[in-house]
Amino acid sequence: MEIIFRLISFLFLIISITLHEFFHSLAADYLGDPTPRSLGRLTLNPKAHLDPFGTIILPLINIFTGIPTIGWAKPVPIDPFNFRHPRRDEIIVSLAGPFANLTIAITTALILRFIPFISPIIYQLGALMILINISLFVFNLLPIPPLDGSHIFLNLLSPESSHKWAEAFDHYGFVLLIIFVFLPIYQGQTILSLIVSPLTKSIFHLLLPTL
Repeated sequence: MEIIFRLISFLFLIISITLHEFFHSLAADYLGDPTPRSLGRLTLNPKAHLDPFGTIILPLINIFTGIPTIGWAKPVPIDPFNFRHPRRDEIIVSLAGPFANLTIAITTALILRFIPFISPIIYQLGALMILINISLFVFNLLPIPPLDGSHIFLNLLSPESSHKWAEAFDHYGFVLLIIFVFLPIYQGQTILSLIVSPLTKSIFHLLLPTL
């Protein structure tokens, strides 16, 4: 039964990541950039978004080791010069994915809390969907590339500072992400566990206080 539950976790994660990327693409398209549409990213087909490490390998490691269930897909390519307000609109596009996950979590919580006669199994699966989407919401807002938070961070800086940070991210960003996810720093816990887990649990219990 436990292995089935873990495999369902993986399926929910794929669904949630696909919706995350779709809403990045939808926001960019709405704001005037046709790049995601022209490259086939404005779709709910998971194949268009999968990243071998971030969507397959890392989530499976997380699920089978008990680390918070997180991951990422291929970044949605955009051309900020197609936006009327490039810096503002890139922030909006970056926020669209995480807030899609937050919306999924809130909607699922409302269903579980206010629709009567939900079976315990359905309730557990709904709680799992909430937990996964809150984890994705928190994780993707961290200012570490290739996560959405890094794009938000860069666009909040002055152009000069943004350029310097972007160069540093290009050189060291992915290494920092791997350290963040895998390197134990305190009592065997990674930075990911120390930051993402408490925030995820706090939001989760706000949405489902009785669980």
